[in-house]
Amino acid sequence: MHNDHHHHGHDHGDGHHHGPNGHHHSHPVGHNGPAGKPLQWQTPHLPHAPEPANPRATDLNLVEVAFLEGFSRAPDPSSFLRLAGIPFVGETAEGVRLHLLRVETQDMVDVGAVMPLIGGGGVTYHPLPAKLTSHRRRLAFVYQDGTGQKPLDFGTARLLADRSEAAQIAMPGSGQ
Repeated sequence: MHNDHHHHGHDHGDGHHHGPNGHHHSHPVGHNGPAGKPLQWQTPHLPHAPEPANPRATDLNLVEVAFLEGFSRAPDPSSFLRLAGIPFVGETAEGVRLHLLRVETQDMVDVGAVMPLIGGGGVTYHPLPAKLTSHRRRLAFVYQDGTGQKPLDFGTARLLADRSEAAQIAMPGSGQ
């Protein structure tokens, strides 16, 4: 009986063997830590983080909100667009020329959420409490590219190469 108990102790020893194995797993991480410290800053490969903690995206969002507020009150929308760096005639990196037709803004308020039921038998609907309702505004710059209309977002429109000056010379009635 005592021998059997001793065997149980040996089994515990086997469980103890799992400990170093676990340590072995965490060791490369600890080993990589100091070596990879400069890389620690730029770790974009986190698939389980839905919120992009990209400061540039956040700044762009703020600028976009400011644009929306200002544009709706601007007495001279054309000047406002110029100030914002939105070209009336833009060129993509591929050299496609785009002409700005209109600016579209859209207010959206999320007031409810629909969750699929487990097993696929329909959905449950939840009206959102006031603190969870979200106001979003969508902004689109609708350009004509020769084949059709292309809505671009604020960031994309600002990335276009501005060809407005070249185009204005060709416009009739521009005081020539």
